Amino acid sequence: MRAAEADLAEVAREQFAFATKQYAGMLTRMEGDATRQPRTFEKGVFKAVPARDWTSGFFPGSLWLIYEQTGDAAMKSAAEDFTKRVESIQFFKDHHDVGFMLGCSYGEGLRITGDAAYRAVLVQGARSLSTRYKAPPGLIRSWDAKEWTYPVIVDNMMNLELLWFAHKQTGEAAFREIAINHADNTLANHFRENGSSFHLVDYDPETGSVLKRQTVQGAADDSAWARGQGWGLHGYATMARLTGEARYLEQARKIAAFILSHPRLPEDGVPYWDFDAPGIPDAPRDASAGALMACGFLELADQVPAEEAVKYRAMAEKQLRSLASPAYRAKLGENGSFLLMHCVGHNPAGTEVDVPLNYADYYFLKALSRYRRPAVKAAGSY
Repeated sequence: MRAAEADLAEVAREQFAFATKQYAGMLTRMEGDATRQPRTFEKGVFKAVPARDWTSGFFPGSLWLIYEQTGDAAMKSAAEDFTKRVESIQFFKDHHDVGFMLGCSYGEGLRITGDAAYRAVLVQGARSLSTRYKAPPGLIRSWDAKEWTYPVIVDNMMNLELLWFAHKQTGEAAFREIAINHADNTLANHFRENGSSFHLVDYDPETGSVLKRQTVQGAADDSAWARGQGWGLHGYATMARLTGEARYLEQARKIAAFILSHPRLPEDGVPYWDFDAPGIPDAPRDASAGALMACGFLELADQVPAEEAVKYRAMAEKQLRSLASPAYRAKLGENGSFLLMHCVGHNPAGTEVDVPLNYADYYFLKALSRYRRPAVKAAGSY
């Protein structure tokens, strides 16, 4: 076991060394663009997005992780620059992704540097996110799209850490109550008996009753969209650590069991874009889901007895080894200067299929970082 751990630690070191070189190329690509963030490289076209894009926090987060693991001064300078580009999001109220946009940028920056200015942006961001909460239904509204009445997607679980952080920083109970209520109502309404989740649940905002359940980015409403299962796993494992609530830990275990026991999880641990995708075994894989799941499995492994943790840690290690291999990890200077290949954004819409994605890179680096730095404070954030 110790030899295997040492081997993966060396793999992690190599990946961060590669990321430093690959992202130096990314920074060259971004020269002359002082406001946007790299998102993907699709059909030969490099795509960068403004601060208001839901993915805007992932690239600065990756830069912070690279700096933390390598000490590279150029990466720190770039992390500061690209983090500053999303500062305005602290006042953003148009959708629920503020936790991604600020938590992965300012949150990583605060954790690594302790800069008090980063703390203030995060608290204000939590205040803005809180405006999207209504009771009933006791959840943060994800989108304002007219197709739904009060839509909530499982991804939204990943924004709750920002609220918990603000609660700990300010002592204000409202942040805690919103996070708890959202997690509880998602647990009650988003999940099937087998531990898998729908992508979206639409609510009646007057009564809080469920209007419909859908899987918008998955193969079908009753399918298990792979990245959605990752959001649920990571989200509930994180809430279990933050709150100490046993029901969240149990939910994370149920999701983990669904993933680990699924007959259509490939041998290398990197899932198809949907566990029920048509065309398996020729359906596209989703490296972003694999990287996200690896983070979630490592989060969960730290909170359970050692004999149980072994299986979660083993899957995370398998996924990370696969993602670090030539099958998924790009060559230097290729793949639009992103790290991972073969990700899927929104297959039903035909967008970002078999491409690199900034959030795949972030969760890949986050999982490698978590492997090298496993101890996280029980109630710690960022």
